[in-house]
Amino acid sequence: MADYTFFTNPMSRGQIARWALHEAKADYDATLVDWADKPQSLLDANPMGKVPTLVHHHGDHDHVISEGAAICAYLADTERGGELAPREHERAAYYRGLFFASGPVEQAVVAKAMGWKVPDDREMMAGFGNIRRAMDMLAMLVSQSDYVCGDRFTMADVYVGSQVDWGLQFGSIPERPEFTAYADRLRARPAYGEAKAIDMKLIEEAQTDS
Repeated sequence: MADYTFFTNPMSRGQIARWALHEAKADYDATLVDWADKPQSLLDANPMGKVPTLVHHHGDHDHVISEGAAICAYLADTERGGELAPREHERAAYYRGLFFASGPVEQAVVAKAMGWKVPDDREMMAGFGNIRRAMDMLAMLVSQSDYVCGDRFTMADVYVGSQVDWGLQFGSIPERPEFTAYADRLRARPAYGEAKAIDMKLIEEAQTDS
C-alpha cells in the first residue's frame, strides 16, 4: 500500500493536491471520484464527499486531511524533512499567504463567479471586502519577491500559485503583470509539469469516453 490514498477528480481542486504531492515526492495511490457515484471509502473519510481528500496511512493509524490548503500544509510538514515548510523567519509570510488565498481570495473569486454583489455597507461582513481589494492584496503578496516567503519556494506557493494559475486560465482573476510573472515561475517547476500532465491526460480520456 502506498503511504497516501488520494481521492480526486482531475476537473477539481484536486489538481492543487496532486501538485503538492509531487512537490513533496510523496508515495500515493489516486482514487478517481465520479461525481455521480462517489465511493463509500471517500464518504467514510469525508462525509461531505469533497475532493481532494487525502488519507495518510501512517503506521497503524490513518490520518484524514481535507481542504486543499490543509493538505498542502500537512505534506509540507510530513514529507522531505520539512523542506517545503516555513523556516522560523518565513512563518508569518507563509501562513499569511496560505490562509489569505484559502479564505478571502477563494471567497472573492467564488462570489464573482456566482454574480454575488456585496452591498457597500456590508463589505466588512464578507471577509474579503470586495474583489478589487482582494486582488490588490494578492498582487502585493506575490510581487514583493519571487515566492510567498521570499526567494525560496515553499508549499504556500502551491496553494497561492494554484489560485493565480487557475484564475488567469479561467478569467476569474484579472490579468496583471504581477500575477503573470508569478504564474510563469511556478509553471516552470518540474513537479507542476508532472502533476498537470497526469490531470490533463485524465481529462482528455474522460472527454474521449463521453
